[in-house]
Amino acid sequence: MEEGYIKFNCNWIPSNDIPLDKVAALNVWRQVMYKNGLIGVYPDGIGFGNISLRYDGKTFLISGSATGGKEVLNKSHYSLVTHYDLGANSITCKGPIKASSESLTHAMIYECSSATNAVIHIHNLDLWKRLMDRVPTSRENISYGTTGMANEIKRLFDETELSKVKIIVMKGHREGIISFGKDLVEAGNILMAKL
Repeated sequence: MEEGYIKFNCNWIPSNDIPLDKVAALNVWRQVMYKNGLIGVYPDGIGFGNISLRYDGKTFLISGSATGGKEVLNKSHYSLVTHYDLGANSITCKGPIKASSESLTHAMIYECSSATNAVIHIHNLDLWKRLMDRVPTSRENISYGTTGMANEIKRLFDETELSKVKIIVMKGHREGIISFGKDLVEAGNILMAKL
C-alpha cells in the first residue's frame, strides 16, 4: 500500500516554535478521530490521517509526517506550513517534524476557501464506499499528496457543490476522505455525522 510518503519537495526548517494554544485545539479533534479509528496506523506500521488548522493567512499548522499511529500528539508532532509552490511541487515548513504528506491538499483547500480554518483527512473504507460519487469525488487516477490532487481540489471547488457540503472522497486514495469547515468543530462534526 502506498501510504504516508511525502511526494513533494519539503524545505523543512527545524524549530521548536509551535503555538501551544493551536496544538491543544487540534488535539481535541485529533483524539476524537483517533479513538474512532479514522486516524491511526495500518498493521504494516504505516500511519494514516492528518489534521490542520489555519494559522495566519496562507500558513497552517498540520500534524507531522508519520504521526498517524501515535495515540496522543504534542507540539513535537506538528509543523507550520509557511509557504507552498504547486509549480515547483514544494512546501516550506518549520517545526520539530516535517509536515504531513497531504500538506499540498490542505493548502489548496485553504486557498480555495477563505472561510475554511480547519481540515481533517481520515481513512474509513465503509464510509469511503458509501460516499463515493455521492459527494464531490476526486478522479480515480489522482494520487494523494501530489500537485495533481491539489489541482483536483481546485476543480472540485469550481465544478461541484464542495464549498457547501465540505466533504471530499478521494477516489484514487483508497479509504481517503477529507472534511473542512470554519473551525475544527464543523470539520469534525461533518465526518461524525456521516459515520
